[in-house]
Amino acid sequence: MTTEGRFDGDAPTEDLSGVVGGNSWSASAHTDVNSTMVMRGPQPEVPQKRRIPARLLIMAWVVLLMAAVLVLVNILTWSALTARNDERVDGALSQEIGEFQEFAAVGVDPNTGEPFTDVSTLIRLHLARQYPDRAEILFGWVEESASGGGAGGAPDAAAQPGRIRQGQEPPFDVSADPAMVAEVLEASSARGTLDTPAGPMRWEKIRALPPGGGTDAEGAGWFVIGYFTEADEDTVTSTTQTIALVSLAGLIAASTAAWWVAGRFLAPVRLVRQTAAHITEEDLTRRIDVSGRDDIAALAEQFNSMLDRLEGAFTAQRQFVDDAGHELRTPITIVRGHLELMGDDPEERREVLRLVTDELDRMSRIVEDLLLLAKAQQPDFLREEEVSLAELTSDIDAKVRRLGDRDWRLESLAEGVARLDPQRVTQAVVQLAANAVRHTAPGSTLRVGSGFSGDDVLFWVSDQGPGIPAEEHGRIFERFSRGSGAARGDRGAGLGLAIVRAIAEAHHGRVDLRSAPGVGSTFTLVIPTGKRYV
Repeated sequence: MTTEGRFDGDAPTEDLSGVVGGNSWSASAHTDVNSTMVMRGPQPEVPQKRRIPARLLIMAWVVLLMAAVLVLVNILTWSALTARNDERVDGALSQEIGEFQEFAAVGVDPNTGEPFTDVSTLIRLHLARQYPDRAEILFGWVEESASGGGAGGAPDAAAQPGRIRQGQEPPFDVSADPAMVAEVLEASSARGTLDTPAGPMRWEKIRALPPGGGTDAEGAGWFVIGYFTEADEDTVTSTTQTIALVSLAGLIAASTAAWWVAGRFLAPVRLVRQTAAHITEEDLTRRIDVSGRDDIAALAEQFNSMLDRLEGAFTAQRQFVDDAGHELRTPITIVRGHLELMGDDPEERREVLRLVTDELDRMSRIVEDLLLLAKAQQPDFLREEEVSLAELTSDIDAKVRRLGDRDWRLESLAEGVARLDPQRVTQAVVQLAANAVRHTAPGSTLRVGSGFSGDDVLFWVSDQGPGIPAEEHGRIFERFSRGSGAARGDRGAGLGLAIVRAIAEAHHGRVDLRSAPGVGSTFTLVIPTGKRYV
């Protein structure tokens, strides 16, 4: 298997001695004896941008979230009340229509016991037996030829031709307005809404046919039920406004409480910030004086501990930055050269920006890998825990299958529990699998698995790649080392296998390699566990 460490030699470097901080230094600029010397006084400080206090941000976020919740509550409340009103109105309309249908289905005059002889009598008797709500109106409408009889067969002198209305006064007598009656009766649907001087009226109608089985044109009529919704809508509006006012008052109270609580919580942070302002990158030895046993003291102790770790990190970085020098000089030189030669052509600028971004990404990956290698020397690098080896291997298998289109095979699962860092072990095996994917063709068989060898736990990745010569088996695990079989154009930094070895050594283990040119490679992560597995 070809690995991330398989590249030839060191990357070419260029002399950057004339460049300091991105600026070129020229001696000629300082040797003109005829030039006039200008003495500059202290330069004014550049004003810093005003930062938004964290206390204000916390309060603003609390207010914003509460306002969003309260607005949502108000909208949902209004929607629920409106839906309930609509449901109640629909129920009232359906109930009246249903009662009329039941009365008409019986077809017998309750006063005489005789069958109804016309639609007009049917509607009048039904209306006489109803007690509509104050927001309802019930009326009937029949052709003029069928409206000559009142209840019990007596003439109805008070009724307009064709108009039959229930006696209770509604908010507005729609039946007395021929235009509104025509709009209702001529509507194609059985339900609708009508605008009246008393507000919107929801209505429903049903066709009433003659009892004797007459046709629709001979003595037929309509029964209409209307419901005025303005009073209900006013109630919904009033309720919503009350909830909105209560929400506003609660929002103001919450804003005040958030301001006070945020100030209390941020007091230790302000103290640490004021003290930390005197600590510089050049002087990491200063510490915050700790007194008391409250939250401020605990925060100061944690801050001092952070400074200890930071000082150690700076020391470790200084030790390995030199190792990265030859790797970082090349991309820096490439970026500088392209930027200096970049013209005004848009296509050329886009290509230069793409190349610069690619080089910067490569530099970022190198720095991240170096930081990981430095952290591997620290005692808190591993977070060991009791881990089910079978579950860990299954998780690793699921992750590596996403690395590339290969014939992935899970050879075996170690049954038992071991104490190790599952995240670091996963990182190491995934790195080995990524190397295998990088240097094998699509469809190639790659095998992963876990098992035991004595008191050691083994995790391995096996490929069918070109293999590695025996003389390079040890060298490819070194930093920035690249094997002779490296693919042309591979832009790896040569740190992948160094990271794998660092993880193995942090577990007091090692990485074994079995490979030969033309037969593939098998990398095995060996972690000694003693009697720590079951």
